Amino acid sequence: MQRGTVLPVVVAQWALWTFVVVNLVIVEALFLTAGTGKNGTLTVAKFFGLHAALLMLFQLLLVARVPWLDRRIGMDRLTVWHRWVGFTLLWTLLTHATLVVLGYARLDGASMPTTFLALSGVPASLLGMLAAALVVLIAVVSTRSLRRRLRYETWHGLHLLLYPAIGLSFVHQLLETTTFSASGFAQFYWWAMWLLAFGAFVAGRFVVPVWRNSYHRFRVAAVVPESDTVVSVYVTGHRLDRLPARAGQFSIWRFPGHNHWWLANPFSLSAAPDGRSLRLTARAVGTASAGLRQLAVGTRVFMEGPYGAFTSLHRTRPGALLIAGGVGITPIRALLEEHPAGDVVVLYRVRSADDAVLVDEVRELLAARGGRLHLLTGPTAAGARPFEPDNLQALVSDIVERDVYVCGPPAMTSAVLGALRTLNVPNRQVHAEKFSLA
Repeated sequence: MQRGTVLPVVVAQWALWTFVVVNLVIVEALFLTAGTGKNGTLTVAKFFGLHAALLMLFQLLLVARVPWLDRRIGMDRLTVWHRWVGFTLLWTLLTHATLVVLGYARLDGASMPTTFLALSGVPASLLGMLAAALVVLIAVVSTRSLRRRLRYETWHGLHLLLYPAIGLSFVHQLLETTTFSASGFAQFYWWAMWLLAFGAFVAGRFVVPVWRNSYHRFRVAAVVPESDTVVSVYVTGHRLDRLPARAGQFSIWRFPGHNHWWLANPFSLSAAPDGRSLRLTARAVGTASAGLRQLAVGTRVFMEGPYGAFTSLHRTRPGALLIAGGVGITPIRALLEEHPAGDVVVLYRVRSADDAVLVDEVRELLAARGGRLHLLTGPTAAGARPFEPDNLQALVSDIVERDVYVCGPPAMTSAVLGALRTLNVPNRQVHAEKFSLA
């Protein structure tokens, strides 16, 4: 891809923002043409209620794992947007609920607690209250301070309550006739949007993964220890040449015979897909990944994906700098297979040379492509700071002219991205992605 070409991520972001703006305009028009409420307060409450419904629809679309968006924007960025839309939804719902109670209290000349109790006896209002309560619960457990104290499985289980909340709110809107039946166009619009959002979510999260696993029938073909703490798992299956996977992507892996079905891990592909097998390489950091070396050949594998925008689709320059930290070498090593012969540099940061897994494969790939490797060792506490801006430029003097791919621990990734900003490397040439579920 040449300088000046519109990047796929930019196209996807513009498409997404255009979708948002168009739907905001439609909702504003529906609000203005649907008439006022029983008093001014209830009219404003309806305004916030309509926008809360729209935010719920966007929430579903952001986590539907729509392939066209995921491969261009990346699951990590979509997840961040999902988080911020979620907190916006929280305050919009609370404002809507408060104004509804206040509006009816004024209408009936009653206190707000009395009005709240009266509304809780109305099915439509009760469903809305239950949906709001679930959203509040999800928001509380998603705050950073509490999120860090919960196991991922606990947090994820509570977070799934978002979907019953959306279902309750959908029925709430059906019962509130002003939302769906103000006009023929309003009915068509709301039904179309809900069908689109629910359809995308069900297809992306359930139908496609189940179909792919049924069709490809993934199984463990081999388990190869790479070091005392790192293991590679080779996965084979039926017609893997039809699996839309690219080097640099990751999948969410489940090994039902090895762990409980709800335990899943995101692992990057550590080799470019060749149509015959897939390889993942993992470090033993938890009970699930530590037990991978005990997998038996033939074990059934359930895979969701592939996901991610950490691919050569986003290349902008002929030269590339690939920066890896620890087991973050896995997608970098896979990307090397797709890189044509030419100017490529790999910076591989590890504590010691013994920790440099897959380094022989990286050297072999670089030798075939005329690239070079800098193995950066030594503990940071002892003064080894290769990713300071001056040190980084000393290693790669023309860094501003290269695409830079970064994958490693969060602290290292943040340090590298900060150095790239200091060195004025254009944002369009910087590619980094978190490979995680949350």
